[in-house]
Amino acid sequence: MGLLIKALIGALMVVAIGLLSKTKNYYIAGLLPLFPTFALIAHYIVGTERSIEALRTTIIFGLWAVIPYMVYLIALYFLVGSMKLPYALLGGVLCWTLAAWLLISLWTRFHS
Repeated sequence: MGLLIKALIGALMVVAIGLLSKTKNYYIAGLLPLFPTFALIAHYIVGTERSIEALRTTIIFGLWAVIPYMVYLIALYFLVGSMKLPYALLGGVLCWTLAAWLLISLWTRFHS
């Protein structure tokens, strides 16, 4: 039953994004995917299964984790002007992957 509810919430989010993208405030559609659904789940699990200090570390890492998303957005901004959308999206995802790998590598080096 929980899986069905999660699927319905995901479907409602997709519908909301689709509807917002057709309004004069279409840019708000870019905000909805950033609702902290998975962060809430992660913080709850870490907060109940680990220490408060572990939760705080998770929160700080989450702040740094915004960087790969910004890299994705910046790359996509420039790529959409020079290539077809599917290739630009793929390029943005590759840039996100590289930035995430770099973040994890640096984090484990300095916080282990």
